[in-house]
Amino acid sequence: MDFAHIAIIGPGLLGGSIALALRERFHEVRISLWARRAEAVAESEARNIAHQASTNLAEVVCGADLVIFCTPIGVMPALAAQMLPHLAPNALVTDVGSVKARAVEELAPILGGRFVGSHPMAGSDQAGLHAARPGLFEDAVCILTPTPAQPVEPVERVAAFWRGLGSRVHFLSPEKHDETVAVISHFPHLLAAALVEMVCSQNADALPYCGSGFRDTTRVAAGPAAMWAEILESNRPAVRNSIRSMIKQLTRVDALLDDPDALRDFLVRAKAGRDALRLPLRP
Repeated sequence: MDFAHIAIIGPGLLGGSIALALRERFHEVRISLWARRAEAVAESEARNIAHQASTNLAEVVCGADLVIFCTPIGVMPALAAQMLPHLAPNALVTDVGSVKARAVEELAPILGGRFVGSHPMAGSDQAGLHAARPGLFEDAVCILTPTPAQPVEPVERVAAFWRGLGSRVHFLSPEKHDETVAVISHFPHLLAAALVEMVCSQNADALPYCGSGFRDTTRVAAGPAAMWAEILESNRPAVRNSIRSMIKQLTRVDALLDDPDALRDFLVRAKAGRDALRLPLRP
């Protein structure tokens, strides 16, 4: 990891965790942090997670050799255009956005080959700087989404950054990334929310009796609603494909209730698939 000055744009869960991980692992790296609100700057200063925190974007990115967007996807293009005149000539830019085709489509025309899309598959149902922790990215998958025209060196340097935080780096095209995370992240969030809504609307009296199974199954539904609404809207086609696939799957499962042997076989296959998650995906 060869970056000497890293600017983090947005001090939420991911931005704060990046800063804390850098403070813990790379003492010599200078960390600058931009926040939209003065209150967030004050909180960052109180936790001492950065050498510099400010609401002045130009001041934060000046001199940085890596800038990381940790903001909602929708505000990234305007921030990119605003900070572009103040970037060092060789500075690289990445992000932590959960949808990559839109990010690449909107940011690459502004930032050119210096932008490398990233998505660390790490998070929490808690949001905000107070939930940040330095080990968030340890052994987590981080997906980089270079385009065919992307220069190799920026991609390798951004990959080395994530490996420096303990992540396991993989590479997908922006489109393949969005298809993949739709089925393993975005749709499961929507499914968890739908399950909670179904119980609340049809049998709210059952909620006091919920055990760990229901809580584990629906944990992600406690995530920030505004953030997830933007993610789901930004990846709408892939999420919709997952919804339609699940409708077909539930129809098949409904029929299995009348066939005990087939039902058992289905549950055995599902258990085997779930057990396989214990094996980490290696690059």
